[in-house]
Amino acid sequence: MFGPNYKTQVSLPLRNTFFPQIQQFHFPLTSLSGKALTTIRACGDREISSRTFKKLPPSEWGHHFLTVPVDLLEMNALAREIDELKIKVKEMLIKPALGIKETKKRIMFVYLLVSLGLAGHFVDEINENLKQGFEAREEMMAGEDDLYTVSTIFWIFRTYGYDMSSDVFKRFQREDGTFKECLVADAKGMLSLYEAAHLETQTEKILDEALRFTPGQLELLAEGGNLPPHISRLIKNSLFIPQRYNNEMIFAKGYISFYEQEEDHDKMLLRFSKLNFRFLQLHWIQELETLTKWSKEQDLVAKLPPYFRDRMVECYFFAFGVQPQFSRDRVLAAKFFMLYTIVDDTCDRFALFPETKILVECMERLVPDSVDSLPDYMKPIFRFTLNVFEESKSMTRSEEEESYFVQGALEEEFKILMRSYIKFGEWEGTNTVPTFDESMEVKDTQIVIFAALLLSFLGLGHKDMELAYNWLKSRPKLVRAIARNTRLLNDMTGFEDDMNRGDEANVVNYYMKQHSVSKEETFRELNKMVRDTKRVVNEEFLKIAKTMPIHILHRALNCGNMSIITYRDGDGFTNPIGRFKDHMTSLFVDLMPL
Repeated sequence: MFGPNYKTQVSLPLRNTFFPQIQQFHFPLTSLSGKALTTIRACGDREISSRTFKKLPPSEWGHHFLTVPVDLLEMNALAREIDELKIKVKEMLIKPALGIKETKKRIMFVYLLVSLGLAGHFVDEINENLKQGFEAREEMMAGEDDLYTVSTIFWIFRTYGYDMSSDVFKRFQREDGTFKECLVADAKGMLSLYEAAHLETQTEKILDEALRFTPGQLELLAEGGNLPPHISRLIKNSLFIPQRYNNEMIFAKGYISFYEQEEDHDKMLLRFSKLNFRFLQLHWIQELETLTKWSKEQDLVAKLPPYFRDRMVECYFFAFGVQPQFSRDRVLAAKFFMLYTIVDDTCDRFALFPETKILVECMERLVPDSVDSLPDYMKPIFRFTLNVFEESKSMTRSEEEESYFVQGALEEEFKILMRSYIKFGEWEGTNTVPTFDESMEVKDTQIVIFAALLLSFLGLGHKDMELAYNWLKSRPKLVRAIARNTRLLNDMTGFEDDMNRGDEANVVNYYMKQHSVSKEETFRELNKMVRDTKRVVNEEFLKIAKTMPIHILHRALNCGNMSIITYRDGDGFTNPIGRFKDHMTSLFVDLMPL
């Protein structure tokens, strides 16, 4: 789940040395004008040119990443120093922890590695330390009255699938079940309790109480002016997105800055984390250069009316659910997200239902000859689809991966996505208003979580890949809950835009109609559903972690987290402004200073 491993066979090596040549096609990006959406008419044959739609602004990134220089000598120097520091930290992790006090320190050290974005270098060592620590948890927690320590140990165990009891927090409660007011004086402890509480399941009242107690108090602490600025900043960031629901590298960028301001920071670890992050940033820029070239060559911007979201860089950002070390899989995921964006916008924003039916029928077959049955403007979309799937197959690295695609896994997921448009079109054509649950059942299939996970599984070995694929085919409750949560967030943030376009196929709209309630009441209820769904995800994670490798489950959580980040401050994908844009700038533009 956490951090890179540069020696994995599926990472993209350095450009101009052993950086692989990837077949590329394109999707050019142009500068953002900054103007509001305007109604325009499509160009083309008479029928198409008479069709009105909302023009969406182009990506503001343009061809930026084609002009960003990457110093290969610097990358090689960074990699050498990183390898040297890895040896030192590994020695610290494999050294036997003598006594319960040392075991406790070791678990806290693991949390530090996770937060600094370094844990991926030490997967086996961390797993072994957590296994030993969990066996000694009773003794480790006996008499421990430091809120920060208890909360942090709870967080790290739960994050790695160990079902540590939330009863450890009873020592900080009064007899009536509320938390002691004296805890408020401990800013770091309060923040850690807040973070731990986001790992709650459906039946843990004590963590529910912690989430009632901590946010307001933390806001007062952060705004009160009495805390060091770096602690206030960390609190504000966590109140915006808790660590449990953040992307590991977004969190690491902020935590490295926080850690540097801590008086007792370890200079070697700080250096290691900065080198690691900067190396990754240069690597991400290389990937973005590859994708920008790929998108530029296809020229769909020129071939299609501007009804679709031109969001290559945003698609790459969404692909950050694929872990840092799996470069090829992240690039494939970004391309698939771009494909889905084009198809989704075509069906939702522009195509007539008869055209959508023809497109879906062609997607069911996925053979080149089908293109002749499509309207002219859809032909580039279908060819684009065929190219993406062909390229995905060509980029597999082994017979196991090839057979994985031969089974039609990714193609089948894509077809499931496409079929949902038929159902909504039929409802609209017959003036049928589905219930909220009916709409959610169909809408959940439009979420690309399942397809994204299929792509992320390519980085696994044959045994784990087969295990993960069979698990995903069973439509596990964990992944269905993540998809449901994504759908709720998507439709809530996109509600106004959908209604303005006359698109009533939105779960907010269906809930309002079914229950005859206001938009405000509907949002209150759906936000409750979002929180309940998160609890389900946490609970299922702990159940499945007993039998499923944790690195497989972390892939699912990572994909879900990218949805939460994307929709946290509005629809960041459609309108990449505010914090969403800040995240991309922080990762891809503002290099980590050394």
